[in-house]
Amino acid sequence: MRGDGNATRALVVLPPGAARRLIARGVAQLPAVARARREGVIVVTLGTTNAYVAEELLGRAIERERFCAGYIGEALAWLPPDRQAKPLVLRRGEPVDLSLDEVVAELKAGDILIKGANVLDPSGVCGVFMASPAGGTVGKLIAPALARGVELVIPISCAKSIHGFVSELVPELGIGRVARAMGGPVGLFPLVGTVVTEVEAAALLYGVRAHHLGSGGVGPGSGAVTLLLVGEEENVERAFSELSSLARTEPPPRVG
Repeated sequence: MRGDGNATRALVVLPPGAARRLIARGVAQLPAVARARREGVIVVTLGTTNAYVAEELLGRAIERERFCAGYIGEALAWLPPDRQAKPLVLRRGEPVDLSLDEVVAELKAGDILIKGANVLDPSGVCGVFMASPAGGTVGKLIAPALARGVELVIPISCAKSIHGFVSELVPELGIGRVARAMGGPVGLFPLVGTVVTEVEAAALLYGVRAHHLGSGGVGPGSGAVTLLLVGEEENVERAFSELSSLARTEPPPRVG
C-alpha cells in the first residue's frame, strides 16, 4: 500500500555495472521472455546493458566489451565493426548463428526482440540514437518486428532518464540537421515496448516497490542509480542484502 507506515524501507546505490546486472536479471524473469526461451526466438541486439542480458540468458560470461556498437564515452562514439560481436540469437534457448537478414525472415509473433536505448522520457517512451543514415539495427529490425507482433523489450537504466519528451526531440535531431557534435551527429528513433529499468527489475526479482531517487555521483558513484526499496521486511532485507553485494562485486562496464 502506498504510504504504508508499517512497510520496511531501504536505500541502495547501484554503480553502472550493478545496475545493468539487476536490469538483466529482471529481463530474464519476464514471463514473455521465459516463454520465448522455451518455444520461440529471442534476439538480443548489441548494447552495453544488453551484454548483461545476453549473459543472463546464456548462463555464462561473454566478452561484454565487444557486445556494443554505439556508446557515450568522452563523446558520441562507435566501436569499429571488426571489433563488434554479433547480436545474440536464441532459438528455443540455444544460440544459433544467423545474419540479421535471416533473423528478419524468421521473426514471428511470440518471439522477443531485446533492444537497448539511449534515453527514457517521463512518459515511458525511449529513444535510440542513430548514427547510420540507414538507421542501423533500428532500420533493419524494428519495423518488421512490430509488423509481425514480435514483443519489444527495452532494458534501460534510470540513469538515462531525461526531463523532455522523445516526441519533441525527434524532429530536432538528424544527421543532416546537427551542424557540430562531440563525436558524430545522430538521429533519434522513438521506441515503445516493455521497458525494464532498475525499478521494474527490483519488483520482478524481489516483490518490492522501487523508486528512482537519483542518478550520478562522484568517484565510484559516477553513473550510479539510487533506489528506495519499500515493502515487506523479508523482501526488502533480501533485496538490500543482494543488491549491496552486487554493488560491491560487479565490475563496471567497458567497451573496446
